[in-house]
Amino acid sequence: MRSSWFARGVNDVAYVLGIDIGTYESKGALVDEAGKLLVSEAVAHRLEIPQRGWAEHDAEQTWWHDFTQLSKAITQKAADKYGIRPEEIKAVGVSSIAPAVVPVDVEGKPLRKAILYGVDTRSQKQVDDLNEQIGEERIFQVAAQSLSAQSAGPKILWIRQEEPHVYERTAKFLCGSGYLVYKLTDEQIIDRYTAASYAPLFDIHQLKWSTELASAICELDQLPRLTWSHEIVGEVTRHAADQTGLAQGTKVIAGTADALSEAISVGAVHKGDLMLMYGSSTFFILVAPHLPKTQTLWANLHAVPGSHTITGGTATAGSLTRWFIDQRLSVAGQRGDPSTGGMTVDEAYTYATKLAEQSPPGANGLLTLPYFSGERTPIHHATAKGVFFGLTLHHTQSDMYRSILEGISFSIRHNMDEIRSMQVPIHRAVAVGGGVKNRLWLQSVSDICQMTQVIPEITLGAAYGNAFLCALGLGWHRDITEMDQWVRVKEEITPQEAHQPLYERYYELYHRLYRQTRDLMDELT
Repeated sequence: MRSSWFARGVNDVAYVLGIDIGTYESKGALVDEAGKLLVSEAVAHRLEIPQRGWAEHDAEQTWWHDFTQLSKAITQKAADKYGIRPEEIKAVGVSSIAPAVVPVDVEGKPLRKAILYGVDTRSQKQVDDLNEQIGEERIFQVAAQSLSAQSAGPKILWIRQEEPHVYERTAKFLCGSGYLVYKLTDEQIIDRYTAASYAPLFDIHQLKWSTELASAICELDQLPRLTWSHEIVGEVTRHAADQTGLAQGTKVIAGTADALSEAISVGAVHKGDLMLMYGSSTFFILVAPHLPKTQTLWANLHAVPGSHTITGGTATAGSLTRWFIDQRLSVAGQRGDPSTGGMTVDEAYTYATKLAEQSPPGANGLLTLPYFSGERTPIHHATAKGVFFGLTLHHTQSDMYRSILEGISFSIRHNMDEIRSMQVPIHRAVAVGGGVKNRLWLQSVSDICQMTQVIPEITLGAAYGNAFLCALGLGWHRDITEMDQWVRVKEEITPQEAHQPLYERYYELYHRLYRQTRDLMDELT
């Protein structure tokens, strides 16, 4: 670690604060210069589904509310437990689900609720329109990505076409982390990693907004200033300090998407490092030796200049297990079932996992297509539907839950096979996110993907990665690979060879089942 002694007094103590806004929960972490996690807090919120195919958050009532709640709770606990003053917190970094689109007026007030990432599939018509108007080949040349439900450009066009009264009043289209940065500093920015998911608006080769392609979607001045994730872009204003408990003048970095911060948090920062994020969806980031060329996955940048990534993700994962748990709790509550009555969600997860462990690999012949909210990579099928295949009167809830975990694991395997077909090496896989608590799920992924997964000691996730980005921005570290100084490996999950023949057969059935039901899925509206 490079000391900042020259920049501060010898006896000065310094800390950094990272906060992340997720799909269902927000987390915060206070960290010292050595990477020690001192205080962490979490706040739950809900995902709004106003109609089928839509997914939204309220930028003010969810994102900013969670940020202020977390920052006040953490600064208070830091003061009570360690005597840390707000002035000793030198920087704050934020991340959020991405891409998300929130239009704001000239005063920075949201004009509608934020449209979220690929779980929101409302803009398929705009995807088709842009592909026809601009041309799929030209879009790929500029953005290095094919348009899909994940792309933010079509979401902005949806607002322009479907809500012209909103579009006409929009001064800027902000992302999630960008909105929080604006609330803290009055600066309107977006980091380049997140901007790349605003396809086709961002020219990934020139690292700037595309004048050519933006004209089909919005005005250039409606797009925020571009920056790198670790760059200090402003300071906490007096008004924001009053709301958050932070000191006025605290440095604020640009921040980034939650998945990239998750990757940084577990040290997946070297070429060949793969981060597998187990959250409401699964997301992966592989640090690549060059900008890859792929139309099934997403080519992207990194938090800092000169580095590239291959990214992708499923549409459901934790959101699907949560759906199953919610149904289980609802039915149990109606029946007054003493086995689950009064359980918290966490307790219900533990209970369901123990039941699933009673079901053998292959879930007694039950196969799940986990496309309960369409699917992102590698099939990019916004109208895909979930399937339980092979159900009989013999099957139990234990089989169903195990089959869900295995279905998600097959979808991860599908993505890993796409990477392998590109001949891009995976040297190490690191797991992170709330799903890391579910060892049966982790083991299923290792078995089905035939891949060892490393589990670090700290799996808090993006909030911890944001703290390191703050440290990098402040000059406490020379480059992003020094995250190695913060990360310690706790254990490894290795594949069980005995299950490989069964899972290989089921994986082929998984593909055949999708191919043979795809057209039927599109007919169900």
